[in-house]
Amino acid sequence: MLQEITIDNLAIINHLTLAFGQNMTVLTGETGAGKSIIIDAVGLLAGARGSQELIRQGTDKLEVQGQFLIPDDPQYSELLDQLGIDHEDRTVIISREIHRNGRNTIRANGTLINTTILRKIGAPLVDIQGQNDNQRLLQPDQHLPMLDHFAGAEVQKLLQQYQEHYRQYRKLKKTLATKQANEQQWAQRLDMLRYQVQEIQSADLKADEEDTLISERDRLDHFQQIQNTLQQLVAILNGGENAPVLDQLATAMDAVNEITQFDDNYADIGKALEDSYYSLQDVANQSSHELDGLEFDEERLNEINTRLDLINDLERKYGDTVPDILAYYNKIHHELADMEGTVDSNDELEEQLATVVKQLEELGNQLSEQRKKVAKDLEKRVHHELSALYMEKAVFKVHFAKVPVHSFTPTGIDDVEFYIQTNPGERMGPLAKIASGGELSRVMLALKTIFTEQADVTSIIFDEVDTGVSGRVAQAIADKIKVIADHSQVLCITHLPQVAAVAQHQFLIQKQVHDQRTTTTVTKLNHQERVDELSRMLAGEKITKLTREHANELLKMAHE
Repeated sequence: MLQEITIDNLAIINHLTLAFGQNMTVLTGETGAGKSIIIDAVGLLAGARGSQELIRQGTDKLEVQGQFLIPDDPQYSELLDQLGIDHEDRTVIISREIHRNGRNTIRANGTLINTTILRKIGAPLVDIQGQNDNQRLLQPDQHLPMLDHFAGAEVQKLLQQYQEHYRQYRKLKKTLATKQANEQQWAQRLDMLRYQVQEIQSADLKADEEDTLISERDRLDHFQQIQNTLQQLVAILNGGENAPVLDQLATAMDAVNEITQFDDNYADIGKALEDSYYSLQDVANQSSHELDGLEFDEERLNEINTRLDLINDLERKYGDTVPDILAYYNKIHHELADMEGTVDSNDELEEQLATVVKQLEELGNQLSEQRKKVAKDLEKRVHHELSALYMEKAVFKVHFAKVPVHSFTPTGIDDVEFYIQTNPGERMGPLAKIASGGELSRVMLALKTIFTEQADVTSIIFDEVDTGVSGRVAQAIADKIKVIADHSQVLCITHLPQVAAVAQHQFLIQKQVHDQRTTTTVTKLNHQERVDELSRMLAGEKITKLTREHANELLKMAHE
């Protein structure tokens, strides 16, 4: 549910903040006052494509911000969690800036997101139906998804199983085509992968072994230098041609200890000598220990050099480092497994493909039969809704045409299109070719009334979907929109007083010219102001007492 929206520098809107309530809100006003601009702003928050042309003349950027109450849906909450968007208070604040330099900044509860993510989180929040957006009804490729949406879990489960087999079918077809196109290239690639996998596998590389081997090799390569250095160090500290350093330090400590009583500074010197003595004693002991353990192993040195030569050879072929080689190994190992898993002969591959085709046919037929059952229910429901919209003679039909044999599609074996017969005696034909604008609006409302009970969308926006109708049909459309508003928040742009009257809330959109600049203003109407506005919608500029009585009657009937 859209709770509040703030718009800055969008087209003729300078600054605007609107708070929306539950159920139904209508936006009324003269054509060109800016009603659709407000809907455009909501669309931007739901992920609609932004354009620099929308920025108000004389400004550098436009900004739109909206606060939404999120759906009570665990999957939607999980989506926000995955995106790192906080939603503890069940609200999400979406802000979007579009700059003249092309920069597009979007945030959801303070978290930076892109337009792709915005569409994911915006789609369940807002569903915008424009006066020509009945156009989804005019696109036959949209009819099957609409039917599947109405069908619910059972058809969705079958469709998922079908699509899993369809992906396998596509993969096998591609594999077979590739093999048939170039058997020699396939065999060469397979042989090369087998050789490379075997070569790296037999090396049994460890990620950190190269550094360890180099360190061990360097110690063996410089054995004599290390031994000489340790012997020299031990001799200097413990004994040699000259008096050992440790003996000289001990003599010095004794001498200094005899004069420490005369000055504290001498005590500090004595302490420093003592620390140095014990430190060097530790060095002497450690050096002697290292010297005792020192051993030259020429055979081990040869093993290390041989191993490093192997690693260097593999690095020249497959990567700059051992981790790079191991990463390449994982990649080619999976590719080899895929290639070997697709069987070795074309005959076997064709048999496997034939099995998948048979499974696809079975699932496709099951899916088609289930869809046809659901279609009958949808036809009855649509006819019931159309009757309430004064199209009781109309016949709505879900027309099925099978795709050619073995010409599987990602959605099954059905080609679905909505057909209609608007009047008895006329031909049944595609909805897009038969229905007029007003009839399309009523069919769309009928479907929307049915689908709203299943939808998770929290806000539905109707942008002049009542164009082309009047009289009792207008009242019927008003009643349908009101029914939809019982399940979802509805925002509606209308020029029909019947539709405006059934709303719980009404905003009057006007445009004013000040300092040669056009600006849109919005006023939330109280009861008397609604009477005035409905009177204007009924009669135009000349409002009479009878017109006001009619407006009052419309509001009274809507309330009742």
